[in-house]
Amino acid sequence: MHQINIDKGLKHLKQRDDKMGRLIAEFEKPQFKKDTNYFEALVRAIVYQQLSGKAAATIYKRFKALFANDKILSPSIVMQRSHEELVSVGLSNQKASYIHNIAIAFKAEIVTDNIVTTSDNEVIDCLTTIKGVGIWTAQMFLMFTLNRPDVFPVTDLGIQKGFQLFFELDEPPKPNQMIERAETWIPYRTLASWYLWRLAEGPFKW
Repeated sequence: MHQINIDKGLKHLKQRDDKMGRLIAEFEKPQFKKDTNYFEALVRAIVYQQLSGKAAATIYKRFKALFANDKILSPSIVMQRSHEELVSVGLSNQKASYIHNIAIAFKAEIVTDNIVTTSDNEVIDCLTTIKGVGIWTAQMFLMFTLNRPDVFPVTDLGIQKGFQLFFELDEPPKPNQMIERAETWIPYRTLASWYLWRLAEGPFKW
């Protein structure tokens, strides 16, 4: 499946939407680095659920410190840690359980390296069979791990805030409204999303 071509995508957005072009000119060029450790990427997405980037980064750093002696974060070593140990780094009870669920799913090969060859919808369908992994988490995986070019996470609060600011709306937008007005950004809604985050929340780091 296609990965994002940043230069081509930015050119497309500038040509299709003058206002988005002006937003692009205001900020730095985004960087998307493909992650090949799918397990760790999905765990990181769980940590970041419903948290600000700064708070999530702090908790994730503590989480990684539990495995400081391990070169690669793997399902096996995560399963060796108790629920209480995971909670001790700042994870909620739910998130600690979800991370163990992900480890079990990878051990059972519900998710394999072949996921890179499947469509966006197939990736979402596969990942959301794991308890705790919802559509938002799967979309973050598509964007920041597989670097898919046309993902638009309309339920993300940062995206909603950026969309409201961008279109100067009096009220937060509804998902259907967002999808309709973002049609002009297809097939590079991943890049447009990055700039909406940037507009709403400042420097964006995943």
